[in-house]
Amino acid sequence: MATDSKPMPKNTGIAWRKMRYVVFAIATILALSIPWITIDGNHLFLLSFDKLKLHLGFVQFDMQEMYLMPFLLMMLFLGVFGMTVLGGRVFCGWICPQTVFRVIYRDLIETTILRLRKRIKNKQQEPDMSKAENKVKKVIALTLWIVLATIAAADFLWFFIPPEDFFQYIKNPADHMVMMGFMIGVVGFLIYDIIFLKENFCVYVCPYSRIQSVLYDEDTVMAIYNPHRGGEVYNENKELVFTKQKDLLEVNPNAECTTCLSCVTVCPTHIDIRQGLQLECINCLECVDACTKVMGDLGKESLVVWSSEREILEQAGKTRYFRPKIIGYTIILVILAVIIGLMGSKKEHMLLNINKETRLYAIEKLDNGKYDVKNSYIFLLQNTQDKDYDFYFDIIPPKGMEGKIKIEQPTKPFDVKPDVKKKKIVTLYTTDMLVDDPSKDTVIPITIKAYALDKDGKIIDKIVVFRKATFTFPREDVLKRETE
Repeated sequence: MATDSKPMPKNTGIAWRKMRYVVFAIATILALSIPWITIDGNHLFLLSFDKLKLHLGFVQFDMQEMYLMPFLLMMLFLGVFGMTVLGGRVFCGWICPQTVFRVIYRDLIETTILRLRKRIKNKQQEPDMSKAENKVKKVIALTLWIVLATIAAADFLWFFIPPEDFFQYIKNPADHMVMMGFMIGVVGFLIYDIIFLKENFCVYVCPYSRIQSVLYDEDTVMAIYNPHRGGEVYNENKELVFTKQKDLLEVNPNAECTTCLSCVTVCPTHIDIRQGLQLECINCLECVDACTKVMGDLGKESLVVWSSEREILEQAGKTRYFRPKIIGYTIILVILAVIIGLMGSKKEHMLLNINKETRLYAIEKLDNGKYDVKNSYIFLLQNTQDKDYDFYFDIIPPKGMEGKIKIEQPTKPFDVKPDVKKKKIVTLYTTDMLVDDPSKDTVIPITIKAYALDKDGKIIDKIVVFRKATFTFPREDVLKRETE
């Protein structure tokens, strides 16, 4: 009885390309929705250059509280570096807007919708623009991308200008030429970058590709060709030696590479993964999918896999994912996150700076024979909330001096509008003998409590700050001399 000797295809599972599409969709939804997510007028994330504020986790920070930004930037860069050490240029292939936009334009618009390109699997063959039909399709593709680029540019600006303000500003473009100019510039860049510059941006412009080689180690996971199974197609000088399978088999009878070039034609950055690690590789894993399909039809495992040099080239064991570098990056990122959390939890909802005047004190003799010792201060107050508040002040003196240091002026609370800085002269006074020291003036530490009240006259818990200050009381002879 005859049997079919054709090998059974290997189970290839879900293609990496389809998984990337899911990640792209999630990233797009997040990018478009985050600017709109607010609680009590505070955004999830907003770095407002217009109003000079940072919104982070629905908490609003004034520019004077931008001490969080260095930590956020450190987390960003260290996160990308750690991601590179672990998974190579996985950021480029799976998250980077450049890659997402190119996939939308090339794979969705040009290939799937307009059929300007024949197949997604062949990214090397450019459309034949000598045909009139293709020229029309190219114009349509360009038009569609201009619309999407405009949406992308607006979405980018929403992280710096909140959408509710953006749509008000855009109604009067002449009054907001900087914003309009910036938006037009971003749209122009996206058109040039995605349609004309293409993956050359990743290869020649993006600095990230230049630092990846410093971050890589033998356990970094990347798209990698297995020469032990497939055979050495390139020589030591990175020159292509074999272009046909029969020539390769003459030198290495066990070589499994079919020289079909599926892994080459599908590569968006136009490299041959069989040549080894290259700066141009963005870890999109398109070559892994291509080889998996070809070798799977032959009943074999893919020759191009997402693995490490240790596991594939050196064959020195399994990839070490939890190694000192990764653990170090993780610890640093956790520490930075804790610092940001602690700093954010101590955020003050009003800003208050207190500076004492250069004159130490003033002494005034009263009609009843007593004296009035005054200290004056410059209060610089800013309301960081979104509504008007009346701000009040209380004096907290050292123990035993309660009620002896009072506010002479102002006699009314500060009425401060949102984002307005108000400067006031505040005078404290006492008619009591606080310290009887014949040798020197006495500097008395005090605490000034600033707070706002709600409509019911209750203190608003989050709008309460305490500031340290001093009250200078004159020595005995000065006090007597000024009151005689």
